Amino acid sequence: MKTWVKIFDIIIILLVAIVTFFIAFRVYMNPQKQAQVLVRGQSREWTYPVGTEETITVPGPIGNTTVRLHGNRAWIETSPCDNQTCVAAGSVSRQGQWTACLPNNVLLMIHGAEDDDVDSFVW
Repeated sequence: MKTWVKIFDIIIILLVAIVTFFIAFRVYMNPQKQAQVLVRGQSREWTYPVGTEETITVPGPIGNTTVRLHGNRAWIETSPCDNQTCVAAGSVSRQGQWTACLPNNVLLMIHGAEDDDVDSFVW
């Protein structure tokens, strides 16, 4: 009977070690999702990692809108709309932030990564 208990103990210890190693690998070795900039126009969509240096011309029903990605920020640089609210809105840099040129059907938003900052939705 003593031999059976020792073999069973060794099997349990090995199983616990394997499970612990697997969990540690999944938690510490799994790469984090990187935030992405999504630019959506009337007929096309662009996705870039945050931090990309790029100028995008987005065609729309009233003309071309220029979106600029620079220094972990993205913003609408120029647009053919009358009121220029989208240009005045400034840049987006955190997950969930967005801006849009509604007359030209252009959406610019950040998505894809966890953000630890507390926002107004928590309260």
